[in-house]
Parts: sequence; structure tokens; C-alpha cells
Amino acid sequence: MSPRRTAARQPIALQIADDLRIKIEAGELKAGDRLPTLHQLAEQYECSTVTARGAIALLKQQGLILGGRGQAARVRPMPRRIERSNLRHQLEKDLVRQPEEVRARKGLAEIDMGGEVDDFEIDASYSIVSADRAIADAFRLPEGTALLRREFTHRDRRTGALEAWSVSWMPCDLIKPNPAISDPANKAWPGGTMHQLYTVGIEIAEVIDQVTAEMPTTVEAQEWQLPEGVPLMWTRRISLDTEERVVEVSDAQYPADRTMLSFHTPLTRWDDAK
Repeated sequence: MSPRRTAARQPIALQIADDLRIKIEAGELKAGDRLPTLHQLAEQYECSTVTARGAIALLKQQGLILGGRGQAARVRPMPRRIERSNLRHQLEKDLVRQPEEVRARKGLAEIDMGGEVDDFEIDASYSIVSADRAIADAFRLPEGTALLRREFTHRDRRTGALEAWSVSWMPCDLIKPNPAISDPANKAWPGGTMHQLYTVGIEIAEVIDQVTAEMPTTVEAQEWQLPEGVPLMWTRRISLDTEERVVEVSDAQYPADRTMLSFHTPLTRWDDAK
């Protein structure tokens, strides 16, 4: 969408914010550029510094600037954006029957995060939990069913910033034949969950991704190092096997400013539909 002004009559703070936003969107103000000071804005728009400060606050809420509260306001540099595609599901399945040395070279770090596993500090927390109503409904199982719950965090080794977070559940009865799946010492499993399920005779046949978004809590904003105004996307992944059983449910968070969710939908050609 091309830069445009907010519709309807505007209070002066919104006029100032609109003018600055349009300059940012048009490239007149570039990443890292300083914005005019509160006194300069107050003089230019013949308003109080309180009104000018309100305009700066609006731009921060939109995630366009950094600074304020004693620091010069600057245009926010956009972080590196990572594409997370649903094509990864087939890629993971193709890896399942590959040798371990091949599987070990392709995981979350390489496929989803564009890095190497050694770039990240990986932590995992495993526990056995009883399914509450919401997660039981997702599995189509009775409330109270025993589930293996696994929570994973990936942090940048250099900065300590959170780079990936997810939590997943699997029915204990399904994975009972291979106790190694429930052992947190095996958190970096070559081939991931699809290969784990393969070891107990389960083949994933369908993956459903459900995406929602919400504003972060103060803790989440701190963990992800999110500037004001940036929401989090939530993706629930539901994996079904060849018998149409739900065999895994996982939730993951993705910062909206550095993530592109890409969905590829192959369509049957008319020539093939006979």
C-alpha cells in the first residue's frame, strides 16, 4: 500500500506522526536516521512538546522508531526476515529414511532459522502431563490423557536473544515402544519428530498449520527483544498419521517483524483431473 494519511480530521499529534510515517515509508527518512527533536517538532507544528511527544509515542506503537525517554528517536532498522514455509513438512518427511549423518545436517536451525546448530544455545524441558480440555480436543482424545510435553528454546549464543520457541505434545501410549523419545538427552534428534514417530511405526500423512496473532506480554517482548508495537504470531501445527490419528500437536511463537509465513498450495491440473 502506498503511503497515505490517516482518514478523517486529525488531532495535531496524529498529523505529526502521519507526516513522519509517510517520510519513513517513502524513504525520505531511512533506517538509523534521527527524527527532529521534540522542540523542533513543537516549533514546526506550533504545538506543545507534550503533543510532539504524543506523536513520537504513536510512531513507537507502530514499530517504526526506536529511542525516546532521553534517547534520540531514530528510524528503526528492519531485522532480518526469515521465511518459514509449509514446504518444510515434506522436506522433513523426505529426510526420515535418510542415513543419520544426512538427517543430522538438516534440522530446525538449518531449515527454519537459516543458521547452524552451533549458533544457538538449545534448551529443552520434558514432562508428562494430563491433557486439559483444549489440548485433548485437538488430539480428539479424552481429557486427562497422558501426554509427553516438550518445550524447546533456541537462543543466539552471541546475544542471548530468543530465536525460536515451541512446545509440543505427543500421546504417551503412541511413543511407549521407544523410551528414547521421552529422554531430554535426545533433544537434538537427527530428523526431528517425524523420525521419532517413524521409529514407532508412525508415518505422518498430513500437517495442518493454524496461524493467529496477538500482542506480546511484557515478558515475551523482553525475551524476543521486541520493540513497542510488534505482535507475535502463533502457529499451531497438527500432525496426522496415515490412520488419520492426531499424533503430535505443537505451538510456536514467531515475531511478526522478522518472520514471513509462506504457504505453497499445489493445485490439481485440469488435464490430470479425470
